[in-house]
Amino acid sequence: MAEMTLEVLTGLLRECAGEDESVDLSGDVLDTPFDDLGYDSLAVLQTTGRIEREYGISLSDDTAAEASTPRLLLAFVNEALAGVPAAA
Repeated sequence: MAEMTLEVLTGLLRECAGEDESVDLSGDVLDTPFDDLGYDSLAVLQTTGRIEREYGISLSDDTAAEASTPRLLLAFVNEALAGVPAAA
């Protein structure tokens, strides 16, 4: 995977921590804080752990705390993915 998309990230968030019925994750949520989307720091931590396992990348221990929005988390993930050689 060359780059994680918002659609992939929101799918992982739903799988790892569920979805708040009052929030529409299919909209423009890139800059919406995770708290406003119904995801606390534990949910983001669970999601980052799954991303690390599934994509074979390593994220900083502070990623879950520093990535307060989907845009920031995607930036951290895609930076890490860019450093992983493509599968042959």
